[in-house]
Amino acid sequence: MKKYLAEMIGTMVLVLLGCGTAVSLNCGLDTASVVGTSLAFGIAVIAMAYTIGGTSGCHINPAITLACLLTGRISSKDAGMYMVFQVIGGIVGAAVLYALTTTDQSLAGGTLTGANSCGSHGLVAGLVAEIILTTIFVLVVLGTTDSKVGAGNFAGLAIGLSLILIHLVGIHYTGTSVNPARSIGPAIFEGGQAVTDLWVFLVGPFIGSGLAAGIWKVIEPGEDD
Repeated sequence: MKKYLAEMIGTMVLVLLGCGTAVSLNCGLDTASVVGTSLAFGIAVIAMAYTIGGTSGCHINPAITLACLLTGRISSKDAGMYMVFQVIGGIVGAAVLYALTTTDQSLAGGTLTGANSCGSHGLVAGLVAEIILTTIFVLVVLGTTDSKVGAGNFAGLAIGLSLILIHLVGIHYTGTSVNPARSIGPAIFEGGQAVTDLWVFLVGPFIGSGLAAGIWKVIEPGEDD
């Protein structure tokens, strides 16, 4: 149960701090807000990697959990429980953020939860962006955490830095999810377009996860490499 609770706490922190930064900086209106939000998500992942990594592996993302399942790194039972607790953590994080933002009149008119939306770029562009960016991100996770050729204690740093890059590219198109649990909670409290577009941020990351798992199985070093 400890690892499931760790996943819940880690995802809660990611949503609260990452989406919270997006809300506070009114992300997307200027370059500084995009950079700040990107840094927030990446640093949150790094912090949680070194906090709960020893307990659960710090997936805090159903797309990562799915890839670990497909590559045989986690059992189906644990994968299912990880995803459930990740979603719960995302909802709790979004609820705390919503409670904070609804008391601040200066945030009126903007997103209160940092929820994802394809906006004017369209659903197809958003879906493609989420698939490609999730594929890259999850591939980094699989490579850096591999028991034979991974980055060891530096894996958390590499993953967090790659997430910063992913956000710098993706915020323009979708606000960047690459993580269904990060999207579900905020969408529930945001409502409207965030709920309408939510399927993109579920389907895209899961497709990207499957692609990353397939790519890793092809390029994963063998015993003779």
